Amino acid sequence: MNFIEEIIESGDTSNLMFRFPPEPNGHLHLGHAKAICLNFDLAHKYKTGCNLRFDDTNPLAESTVFADSIMEDVAWLGYRPTEVEETSNYFKFIQRCASQLIIQGDAYMDDSTSEEIAELKGDLENPGSDSPYRNRTIAENLEEFRKLCEGSIKTVLRAKIDMADPNLLMRDPVIYRSIDAPHHNTGTDFKAYPMYDFAHPISDWKEDITHSLCTLEFEAHRPFYNWTLDKLFDTSVFGPNPRQIEFSRLNVQGFTLSKRYLKELVEEGVVDGWDDPRMPTLKGLKRRGFTPDAIRNFCEKVGISKRESQIERSLLDGCLRDDLNKISERRMVVKDPIKLTIVGDFKPGFAALENNPESSIISARKVNYSEQFWIEREDFRVSANKKYKRLKLGDNVRLKGVCIVKAVDYTEIDGIITEVFCEHYPDSFSGMKTDVKAKGTIHWVNRDEAVEIKLNHFDGLDKGTISAFGEPLLRLEYEKPVQFVRHGYYMKDGDSWNHSVSLKSSYNG
Repeated sequence: MNFIEEIIESGDTSNLMFRFPPEPNGHLHLGHAKAICLNFDLAHKYKTGCNLRFDDTNPLAESTVFADSIMEDVAWLGYRPTEVEETSNYFKFIQRCASQLIIQGDAYMDDSTSEEIAELKGDLENPGSDSPYRNRTIAENLEEFRKLCEGSIKTVLRAKIDMADPNLLMRDPVIYRSIDAPHHNTGTDFKAYPMYDFAHPISDWKEDITHSLCTLEFEAHRPFYNWTLDKLFDTSVFGPNPRQIEFSRLNVQGFTLSKRYLKELVEEGVVDGWDDPRMPTLKGLKRRGFTPDAIRNFCEKVGISKRESQIERSLLDGCLRDDLNKISERRMVVKDPIKLTIVGDFKPGFAALENNPESSIISARKVNYSEQFWIEREDFRVSANKKYKRLKLGDNVRLKGVCIVKAVDYTEIDGIITEVFCEHYPDSFSGMKTDVKAKGTIHWVNRDEAVEIKLNHFDGLDKGTISAFGEPLLRLEYEKPVQFVRHGYYMKDGDSWNHSVSLKSSYNG
C-alpha cells in the first residue's frame, strides 16, 4: 500500500472519484503514464470512477489534435474513462464563481500591466505591495469583469488574499485574463479565460472528485487550491471538498520528460515528429516497440512516493524485455553477413523452428534452406581458443534447425573473410540420433530467399541504420515486436525495423 492509499483509506471510501487531467497542448510522454496508471488503477481498486478531463484554459496552446491523441494514448494503455470532460465545458460556471468571489469581496479587477503586477509582488524576503486597484468597489469590479468577459477591455481579475503571504502564489494571484483567440472546444464564445490554478479546483469540485492527485511541483499551489474551494463551496451544504495530494514525478535515466523540451525538439526538426521512436512520448515508445503491459508494469514497480529520484533505464528495459519474451515471435536475422556454402551432396529442405518457446501455445514455422547460407561474421574464426563455441576451420557447429557442418575452407578479399565452405554430416539433421559432436549452434538465413531489411538503432537522439538479411516471413506486417534471435527485439516501422530492447539486462541503445 502506498502513502496515497493510506490517506484514502483513513477517510470515507464510499464515494471516491478520481481523474486524469492533462492539458491538451502536446502529446503524452512516459511521465504522464505514471499519473494515468495511478488514477485509473486506484479507481479499479476501489471500484469507482476515473474521468479523463482536459484542463483546456489556454486556447493559444491547445488543440483538438492533442485532445484526440491523448484519448488514443489512454485507450492504448488499456484504460477507459468513466467520462471524458473538458474544463471549457464549465467556463460559464467558472465565470459565475469568479463573480461570486467579487461579490464576497475576495476578488478585484486590476488595470495594472503584467510588469507592474510582478514588480509589486515582492520576493521571498520582502512582502508585496497592494495594487492601487485593490480597493475598488464591488459594483465597479462586477462591471469591469463584465467588460473583460465580453472582450471590451484587456485587464485581469485577481484573487484578494494577502500580499504579505510567505507563499508567493498566494499574493493576489491572477485568476482571469483576456485572450483574443478561438478555443478548440468553445470557438469564439469567450473572450476571457480562467487561469489553470483557478479553474482546476472548481472543475474537480464540479466532477465530485474526492482526491486530486498531482506531482510535487504543485505542492506550493495547494494553499490556493484549498482557498478557492473554501471560499466558493460551503462544506456544510455540499459536503467535503476535493483533497489535493502530491507525489513525485517520474524521472528516468536517459529521458527528458518535459513537454516544453519535447516540443522544441519537434519544432526545431531535431526529430521527425511527436511519434519519432527516439521520443519518450507514448506514441514514440509505441513505434519503438514498447507495449502497454510493459509500461503499466514499469509504473507499478516504480511505485508512488513523495521523494524525487531517478529511475534506472534498466528497470524500464527489463519490464519491456519480460513482456516481449512472452509474446514475441522469433525470427532469424544476420546483421554482419558472410557466406556459408555447403559443398558436396546436400539436398535443400526446410527447418521447423519454434515461433516462441516461452509461449503456452506451441507453434512452429517452416524456414527453407539450400546449400547457401548467410551467417554472422563473428560466428566464424579461422582459429580460436577452446572457449569459442561457434564455427572455426576444421571444427563443427550446428546450423540451427538444420544439421551439423564442418568448416573446411574459406576465401578472403584484402584480408576480409567473405565466404566459408563446409561439409555436412548426413546423420546429424534435426531429430536424428548422431555421434557427431558440435560445441555450439548458430543461426542463419537462406541466401536464396533472404530479405534485405533496415535496422534502426538509437542512442538518445542519435539514430544509426544498418542493413541486414532476414527470413522471408519478415515481409509480413507485425503489430508487435519480433525477437531477432541473438540480437534483441525489433518493431517493424514502415520499411525498416526499430530496435526495442536488447536481450541482455544491460542497456545498449
